[in-house]
Amino acid sequence: MLCWGNASYGQLGLGGIDEEIVLEPRKCEYFHGKQVCDVGCGRRHTAFLLEDGTVYTCGCNDLGQLGHEKSRKKPEQVVALDAQIIVAMSCGESHTLALNDKGQIFSWGLGSDGQLGLNNFEECVRVPRFICQSYSDDETRLQTTLTFIRKQTNNDRLSVSVNRNIKSLSDVQITQVACGYWHSHALSRGGQVFSWGQNRYGQLGLGKKGQSISTPQIIKSLQGIPFAQISAGGAHSFALTLSGEGGVFTFGAGGYGQLGHNSTNHEINPRKVFELMGSVVTQIACGRQHTLAFTPSSGKMDSFGLGGNGQLGTRSSCNRKSPAPVKGPWVASNTPGGTDEAQQINLHQGIFQDCRTERNNKGHRNLSIHLFLASIPLYCRNGTVVCQQGYHYSTSSKCSGVDMNMARLFTASCLPQIAASLEKNLIPRLSSSPPDIEALRLYLTLPECPLFKDRNNYVTIVIPFAKSLLSLKEAALRVLGNWWSTFEPPVFQLLVELYKDVVVYLLQMHKVGIPSVEQRIFTCFLDTSLRFLEILHTVNERAGHIIQYDKFYIHELDDLIDIRNDYVTWIQRQMYPMGHDGVVTLCRYPFVFDAQAKTTLLQTDAVIQMQVIQIDQAQMQNFSSMFLPAVESVNPCLILIVRRENIVGDTMEVLRKSKNVDYKKPLKVIFVGEEAVDAGGVRKEFFLLIMKELLDPKYGMFRYYEESMLIWFSNKTFEDIDLFNLIGVICGLAIYNLTIVELNFPVALYKKLLKKKPTLDDLKELMPDVGRSLQQLLDYTEDDLEETFCLNFTITEENYGATEVLELVPNGEDINVNKSNRQDFVNAYVDYVFNTSVAPLFECFYAGFHKVCGGKVLELFQPNELQAMVIGNTNYDWTELEKSTEYKGEYWADHPTIRLFWEVFHSLPLEKKKQFLLFLTGSDRIPILGMKCLKLVIQPTGGGEHYLPVAHTCFNLLDLPKYTTLETLREKLLQAIDHNQGFNLA
Repeated sequence: MLCWGNASYGQLGLGGIDEEIVLEPRKCEYFHGKQVCDVGCGRRHTAFLLEDGTVYTCGCNDLGQLGHEKSRKKPEQVVALDAQIIVAMSCGESHTLALNDKGQIFSWGLGSDGQLGLNNFEECVRVPRFICQSYSDDETRLQTTLTFIRKQTNNDRLSVSVNRNIKSLSDVQITQVACGYWHSHALSRGGQVFSWGQNRYGQLGLGKKGQSISTPQIIKSLQGIPFAQISAGGAHSFALTLSGEGGVFTFGAGGYGQLGHNSTNHEINPRKVFELMGSVVTQIACGRQHTLAFTPSSGKMDSFGLGGNGQLGTRSSCNRKSPAPVKGPWVASNTPGGTDEAQQINLHQGIFQDCRTERNNKGHRNLSIHLFLASIPLYCRNGTVVCQQGYHYSTSSKCSGVDMNMARLFTASCLPQIAASLEKNLIPRLSSSPPDIEALRLYLTLPECPLFKDRNNYVTIVIPFAKSLLSLKEAALRVLGNWWSTFEPPVFQLLVELYKDVVVYLLQMHKVGIPSVEQRIFTCFLDTSLRFLEILHTVNERAGHIIQYDKFYIHELDDLIDIRNDYVTWIQRQMYPMGHDGVVTLCRYPFVFDAQAKTTLLQTDAVIQMQVIQIDQAQMQNFSSMFLPAVESVNPCLILIVRRENIVGDTMEVLRKSKNVDYKKPLKVIFVGEEAVDAGGVRKEFFLLIMKELLDPKYGMFRYYEESMLIWFSNKTFEDIDLFNLIGVICGLAIYNLTIVELNFPVALYKKLLKKKPTLDDLKELMPDVGRSLQQLLDYTEDDLEETFCLNFTITEENYGATEVLELVPNGEDINVNKSNRQDFVNAYVDYVFNTSVAPLFECFYAGFHKVCGGKVLELFQPNELQAMVIGNTNYDWTELEKSTEYKGEYWADHPTIRLFWEVFHSLPLEKKKQFLLFLTGSDRIPILGMKCLKLVIQPTGGGEHYLPVAHTCFNLLDLPKYTTLETLREKLLQAIDHNQGFNLA
């Protein structure tokens, strides 16, 4: 190492020489046999970084800038950093920054302008003999442990790290540091720039000047731009972008032109040096009041700023306000901006490899994994996540920059021993307000750790992690939501399944028994886990269902909690709020309830409403009995006595006379002149007959769409509007009586019943051709949209052979659809089809439906779930159908004919099986509770093998002749199900 210049304070490290000025390069013998990899020069002190990560300093120490109290004339090790592996450093006028291999920054020296980043303005920070700094508890334990370990390694020299970790940057992995005279900068691995210290000229780039700042601040105007290098001069600053253009941004003092903007103005905001555009700059360097920029592709060096002493190298002592070439030639070397991404990744993985072997590069073999994780910054783990080439530099509120697949591969190698560090050091120290968006990456990567899958860690790691996440500020949670919404379905589902299992685990513990003293803790844990799931469910909904809504179901709930009691408690809390009473009701989180649970809730709600009304009626009767001798009896069922030939009229008449509470009662149907007892079959027949009648095209109440085979309200019907009210009541009765009906409405109907807005996707379901056309309109990228589509804000309808043009907005015929308003047109079109055109008809339907199904319980359903309650679903389980089938007469499960029947049935294609369901039950869909609720019954019938099977649709009863051969049974069964059109009673 060679050195020359002012040596009056010993800053050249040459020992006790007599000269105050060394005029020519002189070899420094002190580092003989050692590799010096970096040198930092302050005004009167120098810092040396060796290849093994140790730091030596020499020179003036009036303000503590050496970090030790030993000799000033020759380099001495900063023993306070002995436990660190320093990889970079920088010197200001009288302060020093050092960066270790874990991305932590340490500072010492002059701090009067906040340049140390310690959240104070101490005159200087020196080396105290004992640990007396105001560390957090975790930091104090860490330093104490370090001292203990040094004893164990037979090092009697007890050193105390006085170089304080810049606390607000402990959450971000830093890769570079730079010191100006009285200000400092740091560059994160994500390419974000931080600044702190003196801001007299705006050199911090924060959009203001004057007041010094002692806490590191992110330069918000540079967010979203990945940077490769930072540099600082006396009172000006530079940042070099990572992108291929090598963009240079400058800010701060510009009185000598050192910012390169062809002016002497100061800049309080980062400003791009346009004079360097077109040159791919890869290195920048700042003097006190001048700057150099290197472009290797052209072998060109530019300089600008103060030139009075010839420091610009332009053969002139004049100042330069814009870049001017320095005489060369110049040869490219390894540049900071050109560091290979894979090498960065390997470096960080290597750190963790050291962790796994419980050894660092300085030979402390006893350094425990606990200590390792405690000592690295919280969000340093982000740097260990392997991102795609350059991808993580695009970190924003919409993009995390994390490759989750690589994150999973990396965390899979984490040892179980780090559980204690996660529990005691990492998770408790997670901040509710992270300093930078980059710090939020930990919340994505940490759950991928195998420790999170171990039930033994649920209480100590998984639930505290969720609690920390829930404590984040709203803006941070919104960013995480955006990142989660970009997850692949399998990755997102793993996170959902994790916390579903946590809920199950807690409920299982509660069922076994929890001591009363721990009840409050249990409640807190359960509430935390459910709230975390609620956030994930909200993200899933907003993202258009990353996974299906039923993936949030917790099927074990029926066995773990009393769902009816939970619902009653939830209702009571809503009617009589009691604040935080320590009770968690799962009805607050309805997305975890499956079909079985929600059906139970529906029935419970009906019972509650009936009981409330009955209590009111009893009180009224008690009051009336004081004046009237007779008391009217209350029928426990809703009785419909109807004639087959006038089923619609009779039903309307009975329902008009019924009270709203009667709709909640079990339905019993009696057909006039028939003696059948309604055990469910007669009720089912009633629903089939009345819906068939109401949906008959002769009424013109609904419009049928052939492509989708769905129906929607016809806005030109001439029928009594009360019929729509009746259909709403019928739908509600079908739900409460667990009977599916053929009502082929799109999901949009059920969205509207739940007060949710239909969308273009709903229009695509009802009218696929129109939906596709509107989507093409939205996706069209050319500039000739108006000429291509020729649309205005109108809609054309065909009604009884006549064409009618209707305006979607006032004066819509005069408003052409263009690129700027096409979304408004699509929204207006959807709104017209589903809302405006059918408003009075739907309002009647809605009122009828809510007479039966009104109340809080409806809030617990998703539109698709409500649809499944009405018309069933298609979650077929043919094995379950066979298991739940009952047999009568001579038949049993192993009867030869029955065995032939199931062999034939299971060999049928799906469409034929669905036809069989239609033939047997009147619908090819199954109840929301599944196949087991169909209760198929097979009985023998008289006659020979030439007879066909006969279905008693209302009872799910199949008359099956005693076929003896597979071929005959197949032929007759297919013949029967292929001719099932029309409704005939056997």
